Amino acid sequence: MNTIEKQTIGEYVAKDFRTAAIFSRYGIDFCCKGNRTIEEACSKKGLDFKEIETKVNQLLETKSENSIDFKSWPSDLLVDYIEKTHHRYVEEKTPILLAFLDKLCKVHGNAHPELFLINELFIGCAGELAKHMKKEELILFPFIKQMANAIRTNQALEQPHFGTVENPIAMMKHEHENEGERFVKIADLTNNYTPPSDACNTYTVTFSMLQEFEQDLHKHIHLENNILFIKALEMEEKMFS
Repeated sequence: MNTIEKQTIGEYVAKDFRTAAIFSRYGIDFCCKGNRTIEEACSKKGLDFKEIETKVNQLLETKSENSIDFKSWPSDLLVDYIEKTHHRYVEEKTPILLAFLDKLCKVHGNAHPELFLINELFIGCAGELAKHMKKEELILFPFIKQMANAIRTNQALEQPHFGTVENPIAMMKHEHENEGERFVKIADLTNNYTPPSDACNTYTVTFSMLQEFEQDLHKHIHLENNILFIKALEMEEKMFS
């Protein structure tokens, strides 16, 4: 019996990240709005559910040795991976993109005024993501690692100052959604990261980097919303119920 319609998109991608490529192809948000079923997402966007169901089932019937099962990872290992892979990526790429976008505005802004809005959106994204990641690294992530260690060593743990872990998680998920929406606007303004006919090399490279940044952000948010945060809530339930 096929139960695809009963699973959420987030659960689906958490089981096999290769499915994310299918959802992205159809413009289905698997990270910020991963709590919907595929059928709900298709209904909202006017897509053919059966067509996407077939593609997803075909993919699942093939095995990939390169697919990483993040769901099986301990939560503290997943925290380290997110920080060293995705947080570090944002920190390294942000200043480069800011410099490139500023240059494009100066050189091509008159002919392509949409560049000013793209630049403004990314500046906002850079500032908010920096604050967001710092809150995770200083508040939420350390507590998740403390819970993982306490469970592993069978030790007691004091209730955190923020009450239930649901509170910072709700804030982080809200901020994820804001950045997801910001990149929807950037993708629209860049014509899905397609440089214009008069684009120079910097123009082309910048759009390519923006697209890569969005793709990394989607995976970053997916790992947190659909795997890490669920694990954190389950650990808290186990420890404090």
